[in-house]
Amino acid sequence: MNIHEYQGKEILKSFGVTIQEGIVALTPDQAVEAAKELQAKTGTGWWVVKAQIHAGGRGKGGGVKLAKTLDEVKNKAEDILGMNLVTHQTGPEGKTVHKVLIAQDVYYPGESDTAEFYMSVLLNRQTGKNIIMYSTEGGMDIEEVAAKTPELIFKEEIDPGLGLQAFQARKIAFNLGLSGKAFKEMTKFVTALYSAYVGTDSSMFEINPVLKTSDNLILAVDAKVNLDDNALFRHPDYEAMRDLNEEDPAETEASKSNLNFVKLDGNVGCMVNGAGLAMATMDIIKLSGGEPANFLDVGGGANAETVEAGLKIILNDPNVKAILINIFGGIVRCDRVAQGVVEAYKKIGEINVPIIVRLQGTNAEGGKKIIDESGLKVFSAITLKEASDLVQEIMS
Repeated sequence: MNIHEYQGKEILKSFGVTIQEGIVALTPDQAVEAAKELQAKTGTGWWVVKAQIHAGGRGKGGGVKLAKTLDEVKNKAEDILGMNLVTHQTGPEGKTVHKVLIAQDVYYPGESDTAEFYMSVLLNRQTGKNIIMYSTEGGMDIEEVAAKTPELIFKEEIDPGLGLQAFQARKIAFNLGLSGKAFKEMTKFVTALYSAYVGTDSSMFEINPVLKTSDNLILAVDAKVNLDDNALFRHPDYEAMRDLNEEDPAETEASKSNLNFVKLDGNVGCMVNGAGLAMATMDIIKLSGGEPANFLDVGGGANAETVEAGLKIILNDPNVKAILINIFGGIVRCDRVAQGVVEAYKKIGEINVPIIVRLQGTNAEGGKKIIDESGLKVFSAITLKEASDLVQEIMS
């Protein structure tokens, strides 16, 4: 589950991570009040108005602006609120901005130059260990840094049984070229950041940039936090942070029925039980001349209700020209799935796109018979080759 920058910073602060202070606002007037409150609290004379959407690259898209007066705060908030913000992560359709974060200016002059770093904490799936990835090249797209100057990206792997060790935090601060007060502040920052990552059951923390201020403080200027959906039952307060305005409506609807759904840009909808089979099905669709319109895994307990929910979600996509249902009957019997397809079809009513149902496994022949005798516009198949031929025939 993704959350907004201001929410991520709230979590970080609760674990002792120093952050760029800010207050969220929904209207220009609220933005001005937030700026006043922030000035009284931190003494800042300038403010940063930051669009709050679930995407990176906001600054390049015009979603982050500096304001030097309260009038500028209001004007820039008016410009950003309601805008359709397009970044490299939103796609060409962009996202509507409903909230702005009014943040303190942390690039003030002082005894030393400011410096920006990159830092993230995530799981290295190859080793089964957490890893802190960091770089001196903060404030830039990390993908670009990795492609052009990979030697500037450092990685510190952490044994989950031991946790982050003090020498590892010091090593990170040293590799970032810090000394004195900034060195000590960075070791505290890294330690608190890793505690937040573990304590929140997150799948990723990304701070870009981590800032060394002119008075040698270390703080998070941005925060991209991805919480593990499977652990949200332990964190009901974090689950309440979910912003449905930022999620694809189809994916939101799918989650209500416990379906694993990801929207794609193709023309053949697919419904499968099992992630591996879903990937193979998407390959079959492409080899047959189509393009997958979605990833939809109904899980091992597919029944009439889940099939109906899945079909409705797929049919809401106007680009879908055909649907391929590919079920392997292991835990679930193919005849029950077939009956579920027939019942769901009748409940939905008129369906204007052809449906191919490929059943293999327990009672596959019985399932095929149910489909064939249903009298509905549904084509049955048992082998992947048959299903592939049907997709090719329909799409040609």
